[in-house]
Amino acid sequence: METFLLCNRWLHIAAGFTGFFVAPVALVVRKGRAAHRLWGRVFFWAMVLAGTTALAAASLKGLSFLLLTGIFSLYLAQFGYRSLQHKGMGQGRAPGLYDWASALAGLAVFGGTLGYGLLNRPFNLVLVVFGSIGVFITVRQLQGFRRPGGWPAGQWLRNHISGFMGAYIAAVSAFSATSLTFIAFPLNFLWPTLIFVPLLLWLQRHYVPKTGVSPRVLTR
Repeated sequence: METFLLCNRWLHIAAGFTGFFVAPVALVVRKGRAAHRLWGRVFFWAMVLAGTTALAAASLKGLSFLLLTGIFSLYLAQFGYRSLQHKGMGQGRAPGLYDWASALAGLAVFGGTLGYGLLNRPFNLVLVVFGSIGVFITVRQLQGFRRPGGWPAGQWLRNHISGFMGAYIAAVSAFSATSLTFIAFPLNFLWPTLIFVPLLLWLQRHYVPKTGVSPRVLTR
């Protein structure tokens, strides 16, 4: 068991650091071109590996925060990746069973996280913040699936940005909480959200203005 946990830890560290350094590269290269797609896929699989190794360690060692961030990074990474399949949503394309099942499962997990954070004594701000964000994302996702007609122009790209940036925020939050011990609680959990959410919103406005997808993005 100790050997497994040690190997799992090093895999988790390697995947996490890969994601940290690859995500900025995917952000700065031309969107939609080969380099962006390559580094985006590397980031996605790094988050999948980091998330699954986090779940394994959290389940065996009873680490609730690591379990939460693992679930968050996995859910948001797949949300961002899956959104690429939603370009024609409402225009001859309907959400599949996987889309409904993943969104409902996410809503159940994040709703439970929010409820536990609100009812926990002492009050757990971290669980409330992460649970609220997760509930907001999944509710919006389900509303989008139920929307008659086409999605708003560029909604798939907004979701793509939200998913991948959200997974990055979860990963940085986990690193900060476990390694940056000089930052006091709860700021050690929350500073990535405070810094990167404004960047996320700016990216959405920059690449998806009200008129639809920006010409800066190659969509084919």
